Amino acid sequence: MQANRSNDYHFVTRWKVAGTCEEVSDVLGDPLDLPRWWPMVYLQVEELRPGGRSGIGRRVRLLTKGKLPYRLRWEFEVVESRYPHGFAIEAEGDFEGAGAWTFTQHGPDVDILFDWRIRAEKPLLRWLSFVMKPIFAANHRWAMARGEECLARELSRRRGQPLRPTSTAETTTR
Repeated sequence: MQANRSNDYHFVTRWKVAGTCEEVSDVLGDPLDLPRWWPMVYLQVEELRPGGRSGIGRRVRLLTKGKLPYRLRWEFEVVESRYPHGFAIEAEGDFEGAGAWTFTQHGPDVDILFDWRIRAEKPLLRWLSFVMKPIFAANHRWAMARGEECLARELSRRRGQPLRPTSTAETTTR
């Protein structure tokens, strides 16, 4: 990926949720369940290849959206697994690049870091990035804030406990 093109994006998202690294890894490591617990962003997920025991090689096709009225079609493959402390993916389709999830236990909470470096390839995003980049970045921040809320709710549901608010979603664009 060439650096500093108008359609290059680098997002760093930080979440904090009540739970364990294992719980977070189990939820985020199951992409087929994303439309159920994060439905405002993940519309469809289809497994193309299951991958090995550690998840490496797993490939999925996704249809996603944000708050803005466009949809993204893309695929990702798991290229690294550090269970229960995270995993890395490579993406292609309407955007191309790589992302790394990192989970760190801090007492009863998990600090989650998602480092996402992509290049927008969907024609609308590619052609308009030079003027619309701040709006596209805000759309990503909206989607990721929903992700933190939905993940906290899913972890509470799995434990059969009431939701403990810890919202700290922060996404920076670099």
